Amino acid sequence: MDMQKQPNTKLLALLKSKKAKTRKLSGLSKTKQNRLAKLNGMLDELRHGENVQNRQLQTWLSEDEWAQVDIEWQEQLEIREELDAR
Repeated sequence: MDMQKQPNTKLLALLKSKKAKTRKLSGLSKTKQNRLAKLNGMLDELRHGENVQNRQLQTWLSEDEWAQVDIEWQEQLEIREELDAR
């Protein structure tokens, strides 16, 4: 099984929550509306099995959100190492 093609479920959940909030937060500033639109676009790409570049994610996620992506990526690497060792 190709682990790289499996979407990161936590990242998808984060992006999905941002998309759901967009519908409720139409009173946001143009900057925040733009950010949410970009995140929604990335979510759609991920749902269609397309790749999203790290630099694009880093641009549109907050520092804390980006740090969380890095933590989850490290967890994925550890899981992959364990699977390869079997």
